Amino acid sequence: MSTRVHPQPVMSVAPITLKGAPDRGAELQVKVSAPVNGDDLPIIIFSHGNGQSFHGYGPLANHWAAQGFVVLQPTHLDARLLGLSEHDPRRSQLWRFREQDLLGVLDQIALVETAVPALRERLSTRIAVAGHSWGGQTASVLLGATHSDPDDGSLVSRKDGRVTAGVLLAVPGRGGDSLSPLARRTFPFMDPDFSKMSPPTLVVAGDRDQGHLTTRGPDWWRDAYDLSPGPKALLTLFGGEHSLGGIPGYEARETTDERPERLLLIQQTTTEFLLSALGQTREDWHQTLPPLAGAAKREGRIEIK
Repeated sequence: MSTRVHPQPVMSVAPITLKGAPDRGAELQVKVSAPVNGDDLPIIIFSHGNGQSFHGYGPLANHWAAQGFVVLQPTHLDARLLGLSEHDPRRSQLWRFREQDLLGVLDQIALVETAVPALRERLSTRIAVAGHSWGGQTASVLLGATHSDPDDGSLVSRKDGRVTAGVLLAVPGRGGDSLSPLARRTFPFMDPDFSKMSPPTLVVAGDRDQGHLTTRGPDWWRDAYDLSPGPKALLTLFGGEHSLGGIPGYEARETTDERPERLLLIQQTTTEFLLSALGQTREDWHQTLPPLAGAAKREGRIEIK
């Protein structure tokens, strides 16, 4: 089953420099991918995984742009290309800068439009967030997930009403005894509470994504679905590991489970979900997603609540 929007030519512009948090110590740079044609284009703000940058995730960003979305990809401070020293004092605050980066992009969409003349008067106010791995947790906070501040134990809550839908790919699950000792030491902020993450969200998980962050099995990666209120959808990929078939990039070395069919299902499912959740079609994603899984029974299954 194919998506309903005929693929369009795509343009990409980078870097676009935005104002970052005052103590960030580096400019906030963003890549924009958008269809060459079309108006009233919905926006996806995408948060990359640990060490990545806006140069990655072409299999997602290019596909979404070809389907009529404007994709904004900030480069977070943990990007390998920025080369932060292991002793850099900002390292303990990377989670905070990540969240501030997404809010900064939200606040400066008008500046992005000004910086790319070809986008002027073509953007809609419908906005989704998406992210992979650590980027999934980063994106989830704008949808209403909370976590504790490891510095003082206070609650970090950054839900933003401008964001009305989300796609969380290989998003970390709950903390506490579900975290490995390494994860508790390295990522003390990784204790999400999904109970108030209410906007429509598609969670994507691999059933062979074991990883080193959790003491549990691959079911940990579905917590954002299981522990949040509806409306939600879960795409579980058979044989999927952390790269989910190849979303980090074309020919990316970290893709341990490369499979074009798996990647295609992710592209189709996320597109159908976002088109519906952001009001681009009259069809409800509750009806459009199950046929996708039915047509790709070897690749995955979809649950909805």
